[in-house]
Amino acid sequence: MSKISPVLFLLAILISCEPSVPKSPVIGEAFVGPAKLDIHGDIAPKSQVVATVNYGDKLQVTGQRRRFLKVRTAKGAEGWVDERNLLDAAALKSLKDLTANSQKYPSQGLATTNDTLNVHTEPNRTSPSYLQIQAGERVDVIGHRTAPRIGAARKPLVIAPPKPKRPTREKKPAKSDVVPPPAIPPPPKLPTDWLELSRMRDPDEPDESPKAKAKPQPVVEDAPPDDWTLIRNANGQVGWVFTRRIFMAIPDEVAQYAEGKRITAYFSLGKIDGKDTWLWTTCEPGPQDHEIEGFRIFSWNPRRKRYETTYIQRRIFGYYPVTVNGSSFSVVLEKDGKRYREHYTLTGNRVKKDGEQPES
Repeated sequence: MSKISPVLFLLAILISCEPSVPKSPVIGEAFVGPAKLDIHGDIAPKSQVVATVNYGDKLQVTGQRRRFLKVRTAKGAEGWVDERNLLDAAALKSLKDLTANSQKYPSQGLATTNDTLNVHTEPNRTSPSYLQIQAGERVDVIGHRTAPRIGAARKPLVIAPPKPKRPTREKKPAKSDVVPPPAIPPPPKLPTDWLELSRMRDPDEPDESPKAKAKPQPVVEDAPPDDWTLIRNANGQVGWVFTRRIFMAIPDEVAQYAEGKRITAYFSLGKIDGKDTWLWTTCEPGPQDHEIEGFRIFSWNPRRKRYETTYIQRRIFGYYPVTVNGSSFSVVLEKDGKRYREHYTLTGNRVKKDGEQPES
């Protein structure tokens, strides 16, 4: 049997006797939003990365500095992350349900952006931004919604501890030798011209006369709502972005004829001499509770070597989704407060309406 060196034996005893560092208490829990998230040793973005976690991983919150949270992973690594990259349990479930349900939503066309764009879990400015679209990246447009600019406040991930109750002071019994207050003097007599004085008004006080009340008050207009678009990236992740920050990726040789309207959907109905025949829908810029105010079919004229309008319809109110099957397409339109899906077929340069049916 080999003998253990006395030095190694003493070193083992010292290590075993070293007190362990107590862990920080848990003050909340959160879940990772992005596909991958680096946990840093400090709140500085360039500080050392101590761990990398993935979307949906559960983290324990052990500290907070402004909008940065100190978290602990399942393997025990601790570090700092931006609170905007974390979700609570309700937000994670809602996002998973939205992702699962939206896979069946048909694409209304590809969109892109000129700058890095945050993707939110809900159409709400205060909702967490769990994903980003890079400049030039293309995503599918699958939905649209308007929402109040000032939405519901986000539920905090860290629960504040209850404030300690202040000790109540015991009331001292009243002393019997307390001197009573002096008697109240009689009120002064009214002046002889009190009636004329009552008709006079202090210039610093508001005028309560009927004539003053009849003046029109300035109308304070509410802030316009935000316009949001639901997008889906190449990995199947979905989320909400500001509509004004994206634009449809239809070729410029066609988009230049939008006449100042915002293109909301576009599809190819076939090709002529290698050039697509485009169906596109448009709407006025700005927040709208609908997606379509007109649609147009643009076809390539091989003789004149240019795009020309084959069919156009204006002054309508329509909604997503627009569906396309080869050279046939359908659009949801609103008439007399009811929605109908109208079906069309493109044959050559002719567009034939195939009928309509109530939209469920």
